Amino acid sequence: MEKNKKKLPIGVEDFKKIQTEGFYYTDKTGLILELLEDWGEVNLFTRPRRFGKSLNMSMLKYFFDPQTDPAVFDGLKIAKETALCEAYMGKFPVISVSLKGIDAGSYETARAMAVRMVNEEASRRQYLLESGKLTPYDKQRFAGLLESDMDDAALFESLRELSRLLKIHYGKRVVVLIDEYDVPLAKAFAQGYYEQMIVLIRSLFHQTLKTNESLQMAVLTGCMRISKESIFTGLNNLRVLTVADVRFDEYFGFTDDEVRQLLAYFGLSEHYGAVREWYDGYQFGSVGVYCPWDVVNYCSALRADREAQPENYWSNTSSNDVVKRFIQSADAGTTKQEIERLVGGGTIQKEIHQELTYQDMYRSIDNLWSVLFTAGYLTQRGKRDKKAFTLAIPNMEIREIFTDQIMALFKEDVQNHKETVDALCTALQEGDAPEVEKRFSEFLKRTISIRDTFVKKRLKENFYHGILLGILSCHHAWTVASNREAGDGYSDILLLMEDEERGVLIEVKYAQDRDLEAGCREALEQIERNRYGEVLEDEGVRHILKYGIACYKKRCKVVLADPGK
Repeated sequence: MEKNKKKLPIGVEDFKKIQTEGFYYTDKTGLILELLEDWGEVNLFTRPRRFGKSLNMSMLKYFFDPQTDPAVFDGLKIAKETALCEAYMGKFPVISVSLKGIDAGSYETARAMAVRMVNEEASRRQYLLESGKLTPYDKQRFAGLLESDMDDAALFESLRELSRLLKIHYGKRVVVLIDEYDVPLAKAFAQGYYEQMIVLIRSLFHQTLKTNESLQMAVLTGCMRISKESIFTGLNNLRVLTVADVRFDEYFGFTDDEVRQLLAYFGLSEHYGAVREWYDGYQFGSVGVYCPWDVVNYCSALRADREAQPENYWSNTSSNDVVKRFIQSADAGTTKQEIERLVGGGTIQKEIHQELTYQDMYRSIDNLWSVLFTAGYLTQRGKRDKKAFTLAIPNMEIREIFTDQIMALFKEDVQNHKETVDALCTALQEGDAPEVEKRFSEFLKRTISIRDTFVKKRLKENFYHGILLGILSCHHAWTVASNREAGDGYSDILLLMEDEERGVLIEVKYAQDRDLEAGCREALEQIERNRYGEVLEDEGVRHILKYGIACYKKRCKVVLADPGK
């Protein structure tokens, strides 16, 4: 690892820490300029998780807060805007809260966590107890914000009350920052207390954002655009800026130039192609962006090991349950074909409804399309036509999430078709290639296949390999090995029968040119050329059956090698 290089900010969401403790920072301070010039009193930014929302909120907090040292912005784009900095930097008290931590199994616990959030934000302002500008009554009101036994009225009014007291003390209206506003709603929906949480969030926001004379400006962030009727009732000053909006489009996520600069700084430019293939592909507004979380994590891995392969970092931060629900809800007709087109790198057109409630999100397949788009599992291509979007899977990482879920559901389906599994395995053991072909084809027709664009031949082979392996793994009487070192390479699938006198070798090929016969021949030649059978011979297996299997979409061909070979 190179010396004297800045640190990669993995999981660091505090702007000041990044600027003062030697972390690499991709300058997004242009957001401040655009936010002030393109004015909106209450601004809601919706972006997928891990696209820099919290870091940008931290940046805004330090810019406006009177207690911030202006030096933390030295050398950044916003520092060049001298007139704007003179008018706004350090000139407004800031209330900054994150609702990310309100994650509980019951409403009572979630409410207590919301109270604690208010307590902690108020405790940073205990100097108000000594303020000469506050009356004894005001100080008593402030003391109430430090109490853990607030009633509902006090909780709902808490942020408005804190902003009123800060305005009195500073003589300036307050900037309110609310990060991850929708997390408590998602958790409440999952745990069964959604209606209670809606009341809490709606009342808190109404008091803070609508009836608040002390408000200068508010910025909220979240993943989903929750229906206005649900929590923003009557809030006429709300401006919603989604992934489909051109305004502010380059400030969440890394642009291509920013990724190139980061890779060049750490001496990793030769890995640009892999980074782009795996982590690029999102379109926010009219700008193409990468997922910052992925790029930074992969760069960290490469600094430790130049041979490190791209991984699915984004999916490890979520259950990806929405993809599973979506695939489970897909019918055998149009939706299944649309998924196949997307997984293969194609596009589809859908009407997207970005404003939903959590109760609506999973009620129909149409709404699930909207959730996938909003959450970052799908992205737009080109310009939208009113509500109609051209949708695509952004990159290899997200495609892998889809294929993993497809494979997991396929394995569940296999468990429900034991007779077909047994018939296929019996045919394999007896050298009945036509029967193996028939049974394997039955499974292929039921699963979602991979089409020809976007995906490399080797990855297609891996997909069919995985399907076959999922079937064979259900036959518990066999020892099943995958990609096991054998001879001069790694065999696709190796089976050892219970009596240990009979074994099976399978090599799977994808017939890119649709020539299934040629694919089977290529597979069998590879088995012989690389001497895959030696590993079974070394274990005393006397009868080895060698199969070449070629696949193309939902078709397959199975050929058994001449026993004399």
